[in-house]
Amino acid sequence: MVPKLPSDGIRERGLACTPSLCPCIFGELIELSHNIWLRDHCRCPKCFHPITKQRLFNTFEIPKDISPLHVESKSAGLEVTWPSKEPHISLYPWSWLQRNSYDPPLNKNKASTEKILWGSKIQQSPPSIAYEEVMAPDNRGLYKWLLNVYKFGFSFVTGVPATPEATEELALRIGFIRETQYGKFWDFTSDLAKGDTAYTTLALGAHTDNTYFTDPCGLQLFHLLSHTGGTGGATLLVDGFYVASLMRELHPDEYALLSSVSVPAHAAGEPAALYTPSPQSGYPVLGHDRAGAGGELVQVRWNNDDRSVMSGLDGEVVEKWYDAIRTWNKHLTSADSEYWVQLQPGTAVVIDNHRVLHGRSAFDGMRRMCGAYIGIDEYRSKLAVLSEQFAPDAVVQATNDLPGAVVNGRSIWNAAL
Repeated sequence: MVPKLPSDGIRERGLACTPSLCPCIFGELIELSHNIWLRDHCRCPKCFHPITKQRLFNTFEIPKDISPLHVESKSAGLEVTWPSKEPHISLYPWSWLQRNSYDPPLNKNKASTEKILWGSKIQQSPPSIAYEEVMAPDNRGLYKWLLNVYKFGFSFVTGVPATPEATEELALRIGFIRETQYGKFWDFTSDLAKGDTAYTTLALGAHTDNTYFTDPCGLQLFHLLSHTGGTGGATLLVDGFYVASLMRELHPDEYALLSSVSVPAHAAGEPAALYTPSPQSGYPVLGHDRAGAGGELVQVRWNNDDRSVMSGLDGEVVEKWYDAIRTWNKHLTSADSEYWVQLQPGTAVVIDNHRVLHGRSAFDGMRRMCGAYIGIDEYRSKLAVLSEQFAPDAVVQATNDLPGAVVNGRSIWNAAL
């Protein structure tokens, strides 16, 4: 869809329309899309199930040369009459057409809430919310908590009862817990009960978990239940998106390597399990929504301890890649990037494992931790549902009063559909 006089676009598409009725919405002139695209996206009850929100119309029955019988501009949207045994009328709201414009994309995937990148100064005012708010049945506190995670990549929860039962209940507020080779809900000490350095007293550098999974877990929730007879064990948090932004600006060539060179990984500490991702060559440190470094950064995968043999490197890039990860590590470990905090019983922290790296300092004594993994899709689903309730997007707001728009609690024009 290209901003231009709609009458021109209509003539180019072979549509029939009275020029005086051509749409002008919010001061922008919107051209009509390809006929096949419009027919495919009809959301009337015959073509799109209003309850299940699934397509009913057979896309493959649309003639390649389909052309509308009539097109009319109405206040609610673009009304198109299609050829069929019985006249079929589709209505496309103006706000929905603008949101889903594809040539060029207008506001495509633009989030209403921007991510906030941070460095060590986040310690002055870290995102936090009270346990009572998160657990309240009206879900406003839960929405605030998950919105913190979306914006900052992490959030503390204060006033959590220092028990595994309360912590597990907190995790379940987001979604079901993801079970891995380490179990479902963790309650552990530094006894090497599992074959991972996390189950020792050793320091852990900034890393993301599950680099050896094809789909790394989305959120991690940690809660220090007790620490007796020793000191240390401070928690380290680093915003991987912030560090990546420095790399992109200051070291674009090295950023490109981190975005293109696949890094194999493994989890081999448990005799009954040997995890490697699919494909086994792994994934780049910096993952984008489209190939290479040109798209939006959506995921950081970095755990140098779990990295496997770099056998897939081209000879010409070996030294360049090692230079790139050296620069990456330099920024990760700089005082400007690191946020250190000494967790106490009663304060839990949830981390976006696709963005924020975590670690800890070495410690002694008896330290008991509990927590869980939650899938990225479960987290995003919960946030999307709560956003519908507390911050519906512009398209939903604009179409709310249209007949049949909201069925079974969800708009058929929801941007996610």
